[in-house]
Amino acid sequence: MLKNKKLAFFMAAVFAAASLPCQAAETWVLSGPDGWENVQDSPQGAFLLAISKIKQQIEAGNSRQAIRALEGLKIDYPQFDGPDLDLFIEAETLYSKTVLSKAARQYNRILTEHPDSPLYAAASERLYSIGAAYAGGQKRAFLKILRFPAHDEGEKILRGLADRGGNSPLAYRCLLTVAENQERRDLFLDAYQTWAEIADRWPTGEYGRQALLRMAQSLHAAYTSPHFDATVLRGAASYFEDYQQRYPDSARQLEIPDTLDLIVEQQAYRHFFTGLYYERLEKEDAATMYYERVAADWPGTKAADMADRH
Repeated sequence: MLKNKKLAFFMAAVFAAASLPCQAAETWVLSGPDGWENVQDSPQGAFLLAISKIKQQIEAGNSRQAIRALEGLKIDYPQFDGPDLDLFIEAETLYSKTVLSKAARQYNRILTEHPDSPLYAAASERLYSIGAAYAGGQKRAFLKILRFPAHDEGEKILRGLADRGGNSPLAYRCLLTVAENQERRDLFLDAYQTWAEIADRWPTGEYGRQALLRMAQSLHAAYTSPHFDATVLRGAASYFEDYQQRYPDSARQLEIPDTLDLIVEQQAYRHFFTGLYYERLEKEDAATMYYERVAADWPGTKAADMADRH
C-alpha cells in the first residue's frame, strides 16, 4: 500500500509538472533516504513527462505530432517497453482519432492486466475523460455512420473506475460526475442512489456534507406533483432535517428551514388533492376523511385552510 501511495504521489507530481510553462520545468519529488530529486533525473520521471506532453499534444489537436512521439517512445525509453506500453500507444492513437470506445477498452486492459504499470494513472485519467464525455451526452458512433447517446456506457466506465479506486480522489470524481449527470437528465432517484453511495464511502468531511445535502435535494426534486407517491417527500424532509442539525450555519444560508416548510405544504396539499379527487367522484365520506386528516396533521398550512372550506 505504501509503495502504491508513493507511486501515485510521484506520478501526480510528474503530470502536474508537465502542465507548467517551460521556464518552470524543474520539479522535485521525495526520493528515498536521499531526500528530493528532480523528476527529470529519474528515468521513470522523464518517461512520464514524455507521456504527459504527448497527452497535451493530443488535447491541443496536434494528433500527427503526438502519434510520431508515441511511436518514438519505444526507442527513447527502451527500459519501459512492454505490453502495457503497446496497449497505451494503441489506446492513445485511437483516442487521438476520437475512436473513444475502442480506446477505452485498451485503457481498461492496462488497468486490468498491468496494475503495477507506471502508465496506470495516465490510463485511468484517459478513461475518466471518456466516461465523463459519454455520461455528459457525447454520442458514440455506430457502424461508422449513426451516432447514439452513450450515457449508460459512460456511467459504466466511471463506476468501474470508482470501484477500482476505493476512496481515492479519482473515485470521488467518477461518482460525482455520474450523480451530476443523472441530475442534469432529471433522473433524480438515480442521482439520489449515487449520492447515497458517495455518502457511504465518505460519510464525513466536505464530501459527506455535500452528499447529504444532494441526497435531500435529489429526493425533493423527484417529487413533481400530487399525483406521485409522497415517500420521496418524507425522505427529503428527513435528510434536510439531518443536514440542518449537523450543519446549522450552512442550513440557514441555504434556506433549508424554508424548504422544510415547503415540503410540509406539499405533503398537506397532496392529501387535500386526494380528498378533492374523492369529492369529484361524489364519495363524500372518503373526501371528508382526507380533509380532516389535512386539518389535523398539517394545521396552519394553506392546504388545511382549503380543507376547512370543503
